[in-house]
Amino acid sequence: MAYTSAEARQELLDMLAGAIEEIGLALADLGAAYEQLDERNADRLEEELFGPVQVAYGRAKRTHADFARRHGLASAAFEGAAAGLPSTGAHGFIDNAVRSVAQADGALSGLQDSPLAAEVGDVELRAAIREVRELLGGVRQRAQALQRTLGR
Repeated sequence: MAYTSAEARQELLDMLAGAIEEIGLALADLGAAYEQLDERNADRLEEELFGPVQVAYGRAKRTHADFARRHGLASAAFEGAAAGLPSTGAHGFIDNAVRSVAQADGALSGLQDSPLAAEVGDVELRAAIREVRELLGGVRQRAQALQRTLGR
């Protein structure tokens, strides 16, 4: 059975959707961590972690919708994710967010390196994936720096 361009594009969309879901999980965990921090640390978390992840989430969702529209495919509806139990604590939520960002970045990296992206993707898709990855790029380091100062 032949593999069509439409099927390949749908596979790209599905791979991108998986990364978007991981970014959504990171946002939920960062939001939960925010609620457990004092004002100074919450503001820092919002500026250094939540803001860039939120921008990456929006950019990735727009990329998904734009690619689907350009190629006549259905765009996914992304639901807000729920964070874990409050007993996870701010550190735990931040750790979970970092893991989700790493999962999303790994999926996006795989998408960038995929032969599908070269064969049936387009310039806009590749540029947007690169932009999302750049937004997510420093999350681990910034999270570690923030966590070192929590509780002091």
